[in-house]
Amino acid sequence: MANSLIGRDMAVDLGTANTLVYVRGKGVVLDEPSVVAMNTTTGEVIAVGHEAKRMVGRTPESIKAVRPLKDGVIADFDATEQMLRHFIQQVHRRRYFAKPRMVICVPSGITAVEQRAVKEAAYQAGARRVYVVEEPMAAAIGAGLPVHEATGNMVVDIGGGTTEVAVISLGGIVTSLSVRTAGDDLDAAIVQWMKKEHALMLGERTAEEVKISLGSAFPLGQEIDAEIRGRDMVSGLPRTVQVSTADVRHALEEQISAIVDAVRHTLDQTPPELAGDIMDRGIVLTGGGGLLRGLDERLRHETGMPVHVAENPLESVAYGAGRCVEEFEALQQVLLSDTRRY
Repeated sequence: MANSLIGRDMAVDLGTANTLVYVRGKGVVLDEPSVVAMNTTTGEVIAVGHEAKRMVGRTPESIKAVRPLKDGVIADFDATEQMLRHFIQQVHRRRYFAKPRMVICVPSGITAVEQRAVKEAAYQAGARRVYVVEEPMAAAIGAGLPVHEATGNMVVDIGGGTTEVAVISLGGIVTSLSVRTAGDDLDAAIVQWMKKEHALMLGERTAEEVKISLGSAFPLGQEIDAEIRGRDMVSGLPRTVQVSTADVRHALEEQISAIVDAVRHTLDQTPPELAGDIMDRGIVLTGGGGLLRGLDERLRHETGMPVHVAENPLESVAYGAGRCVEEFEALQQVLLSDTRRY
């Protein structure tokens, strides 16, 4: 019996853009977009994850595809609960079996009310106990930083809704800053820029594709061009324009500066001993935003610190939370405590 209980515990990286689920003993078993498609008249869920993401910007009146999390916190409670429930069921095929202990990641600047909403959603979705771990902490553990040692580790986790910057030492967060400028804002900046410069309307998905294929934060050795399709705002007809990586970099400038400022501000608040450690060890970039070309260069250029991108930036937070599940007793101290029991 004890053996069958092991597989239950899970860690969830409930992100604005993607949700990852880590199951004890199995690793990351699910990585899907945090999108829910609902029937507006009956309120029933039609699709979740990849399938729902394909519907964004393409739905008829009766269906709406929503992203239930905004800026790293729950914006639509029911949809979040449905989404979590769906993911738990996908992982645990056998229904009666699924009453897992859950570790969920939350942004570091989260309020008590927002944290309560996350726990509530998890309990509603069928969790037996819910523990909460702060995202930068999970990201640092997942990126393999020695968080329990008396040395400063700095992690910059750029997700979809929030950028979390934190300095961690002795298993705790010493200084942290959570800014709501992240991947989604980069997409929005591209949409705005295309409107202003080319009078072209882009959808969310196209903007994200442009960011991934052409986005950069530092001049590249070789700038490339690509064609982008959208709707002409004057004629209302589809049109294609040529855009270069330099143009896209220009479009993203304001948002990237905000992220760089957050890093500088955090360094500014860091005790000198730890700042010295970071000078030696460098800053680690995690999260999807860590994949933006040249961001490491840009940070290196602006802070003078060594910057490394984590090995698997998209999964760092999930792996870190997963480690908390695997070594529950050892890592208990990094979890934010909860007194509620069922």
